[in-house]
Amino acid sequence: MVSAERIVRHAAEQIADGQRVELNGVAAELGLSRATLFRRVGNREQLLGLALAWLSDRSLDLCERRWAEQYGDALHTPEGELRCLKQLEWYGIRAATNTGVRRLLDEEPLLAIRVLTDPFGTVHPGVRQAHARLLRRDAEAGGFTPLLDIDDLAYALVRMAESFFYADVIAGRPARPAEVGRLYRALVLGDAARGPSHES
Repeated sequence: MVSAERIVRHAAEQIADGQRVELNGVAAELGLSRATLFRRVGNREQLLGLALAWLSDRSLDLCERRWAEQYGDALHTPEGELRCLKQLEWYGIRAATNTGVRRLLDEEPLLAIRVLTDPFGTVHPGVRQAHARLLRRDAEAGGFTPLLDIDDLAYALVRMAESFFYADVIAGRPARPAEVGRLYRALVLGDAARGPSHES
């Protein structure tokens, strides 16, 4: 039996490879009928949301593992950068520069933005919860004192990041993912004086 998780992973891999996700194609490749596929993962927009959320979770996991490999259990880098902010900066750059996601944004911008930013969808709530989890972990460890409720802060950070990551689609401005790390620090730490940090 082909599970819903397997279907979602297959669609996520297609997105990452820059392929267009179509229900008929996914069903045929996995040996399912379209009706069975629909029962397990919903319509095309719902499947895209699940697949993009899968990619988002995987990217965040890679960023957390990257920190553990480079800095272990440390709360800050040797240069003083807070763990959650560095991890979220890495995650944001990965998310904003993923070639498959960018292709989806280029080819189907309205659909892509709806799926990526819908507050009642799959992607945005998951990203917001991940931000809140990392912020809360480091606040509880003494890394910073939040000036806002953690959930409110996570919401503000994610919405701000979306406005920069997808600026070319939603505002006709160049997307500038590298700016997000500096803006995150300004909102979380009040550290507006530091220059932008880039992925190393």
